[in-house]
Amino acid sequence: MVGTTGGMWRTKSVEQSIQDTDEPDTKLRRDLGTWDLIVFGVAVVVGAGIFTLAASTAGDRAGPSISLAFVLAAIACGLAALCYAEFASTVPVAGSAYTFSYATFGEFIAWIIGWDLVLEFAVGAAVVSKGWSEYLHTVLALVGIDVPTSFSLGSFFSFDWGALLLIAVLATLLALGTKLSSRVSMVFTAIKVAIVLLVIIVGIGYVKAENYSPFIPPAAPAEAGDTGLQQSLLSLLGGEGSSVFGIYGLLAAASLVFFAFIGFDVVATTAEETKDPQRSLPRGIFGSLAIVTVLYVAVALVLTGMVSYTQLATQPDGTRATLATAFASLGVTWAAAVIAVGALVGLTTVVMVLLLGQIRVLFAMSRDGLLPGALARTGTRGTPLRSTQLVGVVVALVATFFPAGTLEEMVNIGTLFAFVLVSIGVVILRRTRPDLPRSFRTPLVPLVPILSVLACVWLMLNLTVETWLRFLVWMAIGFVVYFAYGRSHSKVGRREEAQKASS
Repeated sequence: MVGTTGGMWRTKSVEQSIQDTDEPDTKLRRDLGTWDLIVFGVAVVVGAGIFTLAASTAGDRAGPSISLAFVLAAIACGLAALCYAEFASTVPVAGSAYTFSYATFGEFIAWIIGWDLVLEFAVGAAVVSKGWSEYLHTVLALVGIDVPTSFSLGSFFSFDWGALLLIAVLATLLALGTKLSSRVSMVFTAIKVAIVLLVIIVGIGYVKAENYSPFIPPAAPAEAGDTGLQQSLLSLLGGEGSSVFGIYGLLAAASLVFFAFIGFDVVATTAEETKDPQRSLPRGIFGSLAIVTVLYVAVALVLTGMVSYTQLATQPDGTRATLATAFASLGVTWAAAVIAVGALVGLTTVVMVLLLGQIRVLFAMSRDGLLPGALARTGTRGTPLRSTQLVGVVVALVATFFPAGTLEEMVNIGTLFAFVLVSIGVVILRRTRPDLPRSFRTPLVPLVPILSVLACVWLMLNLTVETWLRFLVWMAIGFVVYFAYGRSHSKVGRREEAQKASS
């Protein structure tokens, strides 16, 4: 059973997707259990959000209401997670939203969502690896080795050897096996969660009630010379001059801290390597999301209770506040040092799991012929070696030479777009294939998927105009690549042609 005909709208049936997982040359090894998936989810999510993003977003956008921003982002993620869980347990195949879309919307939309996931995971890994490099500099300085981890190469380029080192080591680790990666991730995740809990416990002693007032600071006026590209699309449409503080600032903050939750969907990309995907995938998705939401809200409340949000604003020289900033301002220097070590460990696992997700999406697209098939071949350790090498090289180049920090919001818009399509896809597959066995069923369909779509679109509207323009350019490049290569090399398309020729 190939799917429906119709050129770029042809679908790949669920049965065909599952059958392809048994191809000897592209077969992945099933090594992962429920706990491995929860660890991967927590490993990729607990990182940038707690150690860097929470403080700077509170100082620049939301003030003490940053904790509410995390709750709003978590609700949107939770709705999308309900849809992901049904798809992942019904179609336990590598590729996550790309594979799900192929079974529901057809090849062209599947390509777009795959191209979108490439943006999410690759740029995300590059951005976080540069943050890791900054913390490496801090940690080295703590032990008396004050060596810069990056050097300027002019106005637009730099050489970041710290990011290069991290990507090289993690790509090698992923090539050696997913189970080994899971074990390393488990150790690192335990360390960073322990450090986060320590931060919460110590920080509570410095909380002052007056720092929570005003909980939502009054909206700030637009600065002179502001072009409007840096404010949220929603505030622009609403006629506001900026999206700094006030209600629009809170909403914009929810869209920004959404970056902190990115990665729970990576759990779905490991479906093909899970021993019992029907049971383990939903548990892995919900377990990791619940744990990190509690940690994020707790840290946000402690952080903004310790110091005034005005002390967390980005400095004129561009220096952004971090969790360590709050402790350092109170003279708790040992806690700042512990946080720096925790961030280094935490961001390591974030980058590793983002790379894992990127490799699995590339692997799935290559196995379907939409990208060169050589990238789908697995090695003796049951991992897609060539895809791993390619992703490692590309992400290393971006992280090493380009200022990827400005692309954080690109990761958010790419992920939210994927969530929208997955949510719609659940409704479509319920109608087109009601016969499929579903070990997990999204409750209250179509209400929950509709709420998920509305929540994600709302968060997308709160991203900047500049981000929307960059996203449209990236999508346009994807159209060109599909029509120049993917459409003519599609294995589903070739199967259809062979069937027509034999009939």
